[in-house]
Amino acid sequence: MDNALLDQLDQSKLDFTPEGARAAGNLLAELAKRPLSTIDSLIRYHEALLFLRAHPHNAGILRAADRELARFHARVERARAEGSDLSAMDEPEVSGIAGSAVRAVLSHATASSLVPRYPGQVEIDWEAHDQPGRLAAALPELLPLLEEDAQVEADVPYRQWLEAATPPGSIGVATILKMIGKAEPQRRQGLYESLDLPLCWQPGDSAATRTRMRLESGPVFYQRGPLIRRKDVSLADEMARGPLPIRKLTPSEGARILEIASDTSAIRYRELHGFQYGDRRYVYQAEAGRGVRLYLCGVRPQRRLPLRAYHAALIVKNGVPVGYAEGLSLFERMEMGFNIYYTFRQGESAWIYARTLRLFQQLLGVTCFWIDPYQIGHENDEAIQAGAFWFYRKLGFRPAAASAERLAFAEEQRMEQRPGYRTPARVLRRLAETPMVYEGAGATPGDWDRFSARKLGLAAQRRMGEAFGGDAARMRRVSVKRVSRALGADVDGSLTLALSLIDGLDQWTPAEKRLVVGIIRAKAGGEESRCLRLMQNHPRLRKALLEIGSREPLRSR
Repeated sequence: MDNALLDQLDQSKLDFTPEGARAAGNLLAELAKRPLSTIDSLIRYHEALLFLRAHPHNAGILRAADRELARFHARVERARAEGSDLSAMDEPEVSGIAGSAVRAVLSHATASSLVPRYPGQVEIDWEAHDQPGRLAAALPELLPLLEEDAQVEADVPYRQWLEAATPPGSIGVATILKMIGKAEPQRRQGLYESLDLPLCWQPGDSAATRTRMRLESGPVFYQRGPLIRRKDVSLADEMARGPLPIRKLTPSEGARILEIASDTSAIRYRELHGFQYGDRRYVYQAEAGRGVRLYLCGVRPQRRLPLRAYHAALIVKNGVPVGYAEGLSLFERMEMGFNIYYTFRQGESAWIYARTLRLFQQLLGVTCFWIDPYQIGHENDEAIQAGAFWFYRKLGFRPAAASAERLAFAEEQRMEQRPGYRTPARVLRRLAETPMVYEGAGATPGDWDRFSARKLGLAAQRRMGEAFGGDAARMRRVSVKRVSRALGADVDGSLTLALSLIDGLDQWTPAEKRLVVGIIRAKAGGEESRCLRLMQNHPRLRKALLEIGSREPLRSR
């Protein structure tokens, strides 16, 4: 009986007619009275409620979804008391339900953020710890006299040592983080992550759960008509529209958004560089329409990438986090990752994607968008099953490799000739071997087809091996001197290694050199989008780095 009602709810949640709204309301009223009999039923109900909270037919549906989500923790606790196996709630697609737990090895940045903000909820998962050798490598540095045991004894009771060092009322992971916090800043991350500590986060019924997590939003958008379908979305039309309304948040507002963004990732077993190391001074709130709000952030100067600018965006629908995007930008080119969370993929993913690209173009000036092969299925079975290649293809992306373009064209002809034809998984995997690209207005077709930042990085490694005998420190010192001499200014920073690969840099015009100096200094401080905009105004620098990053790499010996 439960499954029959849930089947009907899954249908009515996507029926945005008055009849569909009435059916959804009636089903919610009926299910509210039922103690669902299985964990699978609980999970299905939870995901349907979250979808309805993000895409409500009307105010009544929104209130009903909120009421049921507010009492969901009690449902889970009742199932636990009855002896039900809750392990299905740990799966990445559905993790973060109120009353469940997240068990994972988290980074130093995420652990350092969660532990003080959720006291007593995050602890070492000793049952999952099966690598005592990792503790032997790092704990003796933190715990006095542990080396006495660690260097000569077998089966050292590391947990006992740590518990003895933990102050009353504290917890082991907090003690470790405090000890590591006294180390040199550049060593803290490596020291913590060398422990490979599995943690168990039990957020209970807190606002960190997917069940209860909400952000402030503008007026609720009620879905009183059909969802916008992929075929109704035109990237070209979207990018030609006027700017989205944007507000720069205060640093305190930005810090709060970054905490929520980090939490909504961690609760799903994800960690994004941009959310972990986001710069609270530069967080923007954009109103995309239809209840969708985008929060875009840059990265703190000390955590920036050497070459590309990094930006991330949290995607929120009617106050509910529904996905994220991240972009790595160089000149007008952005490598973009995009993910709508599993629960919301029946919504308006293509339209949200188009709005997100529009925001990146508006704030960063990028016009050429790249999709990494992983996003379309390379070593990613989920993307193969979802047919991700065709999602991007039908939006106007093309494969960067001519061979993949020919294969895609052949598949399109088969679709026209054979109604109902679906591209086999083996063909989708071949199509996913190459990146995809969308070139908007102002982009020169084909310019970036052979470029990758990795090629440019490998060129630096070859220079280090051939000219510096593999001595990275010496290469950095020499590169800084060489680039400073060529530019006629004292410069240092992450870009100097890439600039040192450019032949004839000293022959550039004074204006070109001054602009390069400005780019280096903008990369090191302030808002990284400024560095990107300056790059977009330096055609000679673009040509030089594009040429180096487009060379075919040497084959491995």
